[in-house]
Amino acid sequence: MAMLRINDRDIGLHKATISPILGSRTVLTNSHWEYVALWLRREHKEKSLFYWQQAQTFAQTAENMPVSSAPLLHYYSFMNATKALLSAKSIPFDEHHGVKAHNMRGASKKIALSNEGVRLLQRGIAPALSTYLQEAETINTHSLEDLLFNIPYVHRTFCLTFKNQKDMFIPLTDCHFEIDPASNTVYFTAMLSKDFAGSKFLKRLPSTLVADTTKNDGRSIRSVNVPVLANPSAPVAVDLVNITNLMKELRPDINYIAGTQTLWYAKSIVSGPKRLKRSPLTCSLIAMHRLSEICRYRPIELASFLNGQRNWLLTEFIRMSPSQFLDEISAELTGQQFMIPNVRPAN
Repeated sequence: MAMLRINDRDIGLHKATISPILGSRTVLTNSHWEYVALWLRREHKEKSLFYWQQAQTFAQTAENMPVSSAPLLHYYSFMNATKALLSAKSIPFDEHHGVKAHNMRGASKKIALSNEGVRLLQRGIAPALSTYLQEAETINTHSLEDLLFNIPYVHRTFCLTFKNQKDMFIPLTDCHFEIDPASNTVYFTAMLSKDFAGSKFLKRLPSTLVADTTKNDGRSIRSVNVPVLANPSAPVAVDLVNITNLMKELRPDINYIAGTQTLWYAKSIVSGPKRLKRSPLTCSLIAMHRLSEICRYRPIELASFLNGQRNWLLTEFIRMSPSQFLDEISAELTGQQFMIPNVRPAN
């Protein structure tokens, strides 16, 4: 088997879900904000640039805010960055949030992540993002607990907070695409992390992934879909479309965490809160919206959350989501991938 190569580069998973530029060099920068602003200027996306600069202003102001106040500014940063994306891609959207509180408490007065609900509306910024990302989720009401459970960068914290919860996100290594020269097909392949090896984890794989029975090592997996390429050694335009479509099919079931290295995770089938068919981008946006409203209108309840048993989980989300959201939205905007410069991955 041979590695799939485009522009003399081995091809792995791409951070951008919808329009990745395959074979492009990774952008090395300490400032996503500055690079994307320059990119928007070059592309003559003036309206998007205005939204992007607003998003940056809110983000910078939020940096020095306490956790109890930061969600309000973080949400407006997320919202304006989303508007920049939608505007740049010429996606129509109504100029309102598109998400509101949903009462899941009933007669109970208890404050809990499991009964603090949100409803995604049919129009507005959040549903426009969901449509752009081609999300397959049909349920429009979610609890904060469900949303946080489906976000990979706080998932370990979630499982440590809810001690009986099994990991839904399984770490992957050696993620790349291979070509079968006998059939000219291309497929995604990876390995489960050593701590997640074995049949019990392989049985939990999502429908787009299966165990690689040719290796039978309890760790190797591959994509179910194996499109045929017209010219595997030098992919032509139709091949690039097929490869992009394969990636797009896989990405709802494979998410990443940004950092000095990109960490990929398979979104497995596991009991617990609902496994949502939503992007971490959408989950982060609407979760931050709910926290921003609690921050603004019910600050005593937010204080109760932050002083309660789930305080670490909420604090981690509020602190970690801005950098991850920025990395994801930047990739979707430009079709490029971003990394911190002067950091070389270990061999």
